[in-house]
Amino acid sequence: MATVTERLEERRNWWQGLSASPQVTSLIILAVVLAGFSIANPNFLSPLNISNMMAFLPELGIMALAMTLLLTAGEFDLSVGAVFALGPVIVMLLAQQAGIDIGFALLVGLAVCIAIGAVNGVIVTKIGISSFLVTLSMLLIVRGTALYVTQGFPLKSWNEPGIFVSLLAGSFQLGPFKLYVSLYWFIGLTLIAAYILNWSKLGNWISAIGSNRNAAIARGVPADAVKIGLFIAASVLSGLAGMISAFRISAASPVAGTGYELEVIAMVVVGGTALTGGYGTILGTVVGAFMLRAIRNGIVLIGVPGLAFNIFVGALILVMLVLHAMLSKRGARR
Repeated sequence: MATVTERLEERRNWWQGLSASPQVTSLIILAVVLAGFSIANPNFLSPLNISNMMAFLPELGIMALAMTLLLTAGEFDLSVGAVFALGPVIVMLLAQQAGIDIGFALLVGLAVCIAIGAVNGVIVTKIGISSFLVTLSMLLIVRGTALYVTQGFPLKSWNEPGIFVSLLAGSFQLGPFKLYVSLYWFIGLTLIAAYILNWSKLGNWISAIGSNRNAAIARGVPADAVKIGLFIAASVLSGLAGMISAFRISAASPVAGTGYELEVIAMVVVGGTALTGGYGTILGTVVGAFMLRAIRNGIVLIGVPGLAFNIFVGALILVMLVLHAMLSKRGARR
């Protein structure tokens, strides 16, 4: 039997390991953020304000899930914000101006997103160009396409949205909270992404590719196919998030999603996923998504100009990067 000293040492090691977890660090900071804003303005935790925060959270959160998997594999996608705009623009153009059935229009919109992700993935893996340069170029192409086909004007939704729109952007009442069906999409996709990353062979492949691509290939991991699939997933989920958003506000704007690519990457990094690849956390991403939405909402409630949001995000990213680096070094010394 273990002695008292041994049991105390085991508990001490367990606590040190828990405290070194990036998810725990992110949760602690999220708790501090929520407490700070609620003290500064009691309306921060009111049902109406929570409903407002939860209306948009799932849309960026869905994008962040795919970005987590991509960053874990050592790549990232700067075109997701532009795809967020182009997806619903295509759907509304087809449904309104071409008279195409909304269900088929949705499939066409998602097919375009698949094509964009496939092009990104193939160029990165087969030609060997940095994902930064490839997806930056794709951002300009996709954003330019959305602006050209709409002539820069937003498209309003149709008068009878139908079942597909209800399935994507319908709302429901949960006690005092008004929530949207997109929350179910976010929860379901979170569970799928968590399973993939933590308990599947594909998740092991993704982490291995991000840690050492050549070693992963030597062990038989189809690195190129995995990365192409992740680029496609990032584009498809971004287009889906854009469609959810457009249906929720009954309009598709060609400039929607501007800057979202950086905000999504911030959510993922703040949650503890390594920018260098090899380690990702879905739980951390969910926490990061909540944190950034809370900050965006909270600074407005306490009277800070909304234009200062990027200052807070930049500072938060720096703080989280420093904390994660310190915790990693501490874990390595143990």
